[in-house]
Amino acid sequence: FYPKPPVPTTHISDIYNLAEPQHGYLTRAQALAAGLKPNALTKMVQRGVLERLSTGVYRLTNFPPFAHGQLLEASLWPLNGVRGVISHESALSYYELSDVSPAKVHITIPVKHRIRRAIPQVLVIHHMDLAEKDVSNIDGITITTAFRAIRDCHEAHLGTALIRQAIDDGRRTGWLTSAEATELYRDLLSPEPGETMESSRSETQPGPAKPNAN
Repeated sequence: FYPKPPVPTTHISDIYNLAEPQHGYLTRAQALAAGLKPNALTKMVQRGVLERLSTGVYRLTNFPPFAHGQLLEASLWPLNGVRGVISHESALSYYELSDVSPAKVHITIPVKHRIRRAIPQVLVIHHMDLAEKDVSNIDGITITTAFRAIRDCHEAHLGTALIRQAIDDGRRTGWLTSAEATELYRDLLSPEPGETMESSRSETQPGPAKPNAN
C-alpha cells in the first residue's frame, strides 16, 4: 500500500488501484476511464504526483522504480485501447535466453492497428495478431511466450547460433518444455554437418518445470 498524496480528485483511490498492478504506470485513457478529469490529470503532473513519460503514458511518482519499467512503458505506448506485447529479441532478453542484447524495445500490436504519430526511436513495432496461447502476463508485463519469441526471432533472421542458444537456455531454465524445444529444433534448425537432429537435441538436458506466468 502506497501513501496517497493530496490531489484534486475524488477518484485517486481508483487511480492507485488501477496503477498498482502496473507498478505505478498508467495511460491517460485508463485514468479518464477511472473518472479523472483531464484538467485534474494536468494538475497531478504539475504537482509532481504524476510523471509524464510519453504521449498518453504516465507514472505515479511515489511508486518505487520498476526494474523493467522501460518494457512496461513500451507496452502502454500504442494507446487507443491497444496494449503492446513485448516480443522478439526484447522477450528473449527478458527471459534471459541467449546472449541477445537488443538496443531497442520490440513490441507487437494487432495487424489492423495503425500508429498515427511519430514512433520513438527506442521502439521497434511489429504487426501480428497473436493467439492467446502465445501471450503471457508476467509481473504486470504483457509479453510473448518464450516459444513464440524464439519463432519470431527466427522469422526476423536472428542468427542461428543465438536461436540455438535460446532453445537450449529455454529448455534448461524451464521457459520451454522438452516438447517445445524439440519442435523448435525440428522446425528452425538444420543439423550441423556430420550430425543428426536427434544428436543435436541430445546435448540439451531437460530443464525444470516451466515457470508460472499469470
